[in-house]
Amino acid sequence: MRKRLLLMALAAFLIIAAAQAAVGTAGAQAAAAADTHPFSVRDMLAMDRVSEPAVSPCGKWIVFTLRTTDLEANRGSTDLWLTDLEGKALRRLTTNPAADFNPRWAPDGKAIYFLSTRSGSSQVWRISPAGGEAEQVTKLPLDVANLLLSPDGKNLAFSVEVFPGLCPGETKKMLDKKASRKTTGRIYDRLFIRHWDTWNDGRRNHVFVKPVSGGHQTDLMKDLDADSPSKPFGGAEEFAFAPDGKGFVFTARDAGREEPWSTNLDLYYAPLDGSAAPRLLTADNKATDTQPSFSPDGKTLAFLAMERPGYEADRYRIMLRAWPDGGAERELAPNWDRSPSSICWSADGKTIYATAENIGQHSLFALDVKTGAVRTVVKDGSVSSPAPAAGGRVVFSLNNLKSPAELWSAKADGTDMRPVTRINAAKVAAARMGDTEQFSFKGWNDENVYGYVVKPADFDPAKKYPVAFLIHGGPQGSFGNNFHYRWNPQAYAGAGYGAVMVDFHGSTGYGQAFTDSIRGDWGGKPLEDLQKGLAAALERYPWLDGERVGALGASFGGYMINWIAGAWPDRFKCLVCHDGNLDERIAYYDTEELWFPEWDHMGTPWDNPEGYEKHNPVNLVKNWKTPMLVVHGALDFRVVETQGMSAFTALQRRGIPSKFLYFPDENHWVLQPHNSILWHETVIGWLDRWLK
Repeated sequence: MRKRLLLMALAAFLIIAAAQAAVGTAGAQAAAAADTHPFSVRDMLAMDRVSEPAVSPCGKWIVFTLRTTDLEANRGSTDLWLTDLEGKALRRLTTNPAADFNPRWAPDGKAIYFLSTRSGSSQVWRISPAGGEAEQVTKLPLDVANLLLSPDGKNLAFSVEVFPGLCPGETKKMLDKKASRKTTGRIYDRLFIRHWDTWNDGRRNHVFVKPVSGGHQTDLMKDLDADSPSKPFGGAEEFAFAPDGKGFVFTARDAGREEPWSTNLDLYYAPLDGSAAPRLLTADNKATDTQPSFSPDGKTLAFLAMERPGYEADRYRIMLRAWPDGGAERELAPNWDRSPSSICWSADGKTIYATAENIGQHSLFALDVKTGAVRTVVKDGSVSSPAPAAGGRVVFSLNNLKSPAELWSAKADGTDMRPVTRINAAKVAAARMGDTEQFSFKGWNDENVYGYVVKPADFDPAKKYPVAFLIHGGPQGSFGNNFHYRWNPQAYAGAGYGAVMVDFHGSTGYGQAFTDSIRGDWGGKPLEDLQKGLAAALERYPWLDGERVGALGASFGGYMINWIAGAWPDRFKCLVCHDGNLDERIAYYDTEELWFPEWDHMGTPWDNPEGYEKHNPVNLVKNWKTPMLVVHGALDFRVVETQGMSAFTALQRRGIPSKFLYFPDENHWVLQPHNSILWHETVIGWLDRWLK
């Protein structure tokens, strides 16, 4: 009996212990769940942004820029960080509250040059990789940008905004004189009057070279009325030191009054001592030539070139040219139907690494310099900033729909991929995101078209979810496998929406013919692809609620929202139009880069008025009925603010439920952190009103 009682007591003890363990496990799981939350705009802003990786001369160390968001100051803050190739010795290199960025290694690896605003303006500074106090190298009266260091370590190159013919000091005096005037009027006698988000005051980006040891800086562009790097988005990738250390190659567009409708960027060569005017290297090509890059042995100049003048989305070709003799140029891999966005040489000079849009990815490729054979090194995700490293490896930045950019390395054949940094790992783990899947369907002309679907966070297959139908800009662009800081589908997934994105005809990464097909057909093939893509997604994913769908887009996506409002008026419960044209004809006269509408609409409005009226949203305003939120920025000179105001006027006059969100201090994008929060809260609130 006693033995039986003991056994019963033991059993009871085990049952209680097991129950307590179960409760403890459940409690731990509940606690873990409580420590996470659905992804939101605040998570997006909280992610630290890794950029500008630079590999040391020995190939074993990487310095990079890390941007953190300072919500209190309503801006980003940048510092330099250093890590070994294995990611085991990660440490912060600079801690100054000013901005530190654009790092460059000295050839001996004993110093890192960088740009910093710690002196009150952007200047060149130098610091030891071991740390310590930074030393100021330049003290110019104007901001310095786009830093490069010569291969021999003797010279610095950088850009400064100056009036052509004037040095930085003289330019500063001229600016001070203008600022002291009592009049505010500006007189122009040619375009550009303004560009992207800045009014033109006559200054140009000019390349200067200055000895590291000190002395006078030399303007290599002298009186050239052109920019290097190009505005508004060009960087240091647009120029390079010549291998012998005596010259410099840079990209510029010297087009005179035709600049606003010319895409003829060229390569120029200038001696470092400024003893001669820049010499044009690519006179035979009337389209874009850019991104010069010299082979390790100094015998070959590689660069990117387009073929068709006036077309900014033409396929970039990789061109090879003997140096310094010149001679016939050779296109590397002429049958490769991708358009590289960046190139770099391998350490042995036998390979060129290139990144390019690739079927919803931004992949890393390796091209054999001798044969032109192309192989994929990294296919999935969005790759940027590749560079050769020690041990035959290549270092690159990689992000995807569920992770911001981190540094990775891989063998040259793409195997043995390893993360170098995991800076955002804890933040990613804390934010519950939606799973992603790429799908395809038969679009216009039964051609294969791709898209992505992002499931809601905390997805339940038994539920039906409202749909955020995102339409990308460009139109020669892509909503692919990347972590976007303005149009991130995870922001909608975290709010309980299924996100659907379609790379319609005109998108990049699917072959040049696919990209070209949008010309003269803005409202045709893309609209058909969007219609068929949404139908395909609803059929394939039954958890998407086809009765609760809202469409959103910016730039060309904003144009498409206005076009949908009239040409597809019965499909959506609500619309969001950000920086979209309402009237394509008047938009030509309002915008700044005229080559864009002239190519896509096949001429000017006076030579081809039908091209501007064929798919003009303003002509279908009579059909509008769908509630719409309109968003616009005052500093958007690409799609001017009156286009958004006009759309809102039409909505209000027709009695359609509508709102207008206006940013007096934002351009074509919304960049300030608190403005981004307001944007997301307003947009998602608009979706919630009509779809929930």
